[in-house]
Amino acid sequence: MTTDHDPLAVRAKVRAFALRLPGSAEEFPWGESVVKVNKKVFVFLGAGDGSHPPGINVKLKDPQLHEHALSVPGAEPSGYGLGRAGWVSVPLTGDAPAVEVLCDWVEESYRVVAPKRLITELDGR
Repeated sequence: MTTDHDPLAVRAKVRAFALRLPGSAEEFPWGESVVKVNKKVFVFLGAGDGSHPPGINVKLKDPQLHEHALSVPGAEPSGYGLGRAGWVSVPLTGDAPAVEVLCDWVEESYRVVAPKRLITELDGR
């Protein structure tokens, strides 16, 4: 497991992972980074300039993954009503999970919103 404690380095690794998923693309609504597939956001990465504490928001429908994400110190259901749809805000400071765990959550979030043909492509890799 990676034990990188620099939140911006962790964010960069999670971003790079998300952008390697089939059909993914980065956009910057509201001046913050999001990664989408099929015009749907699957991870919010926030600002990468250090102006805000680094964190990610992922959509986790699997109850075990959702609870695991919420067990991270400082994690909470995402704001703006997104939490009711399974979105979780996870800070990348302090006791953030390993990059591999965060990437697993990003992949799960991708699988929730991606079309089946892209999930099939991912599974074929």
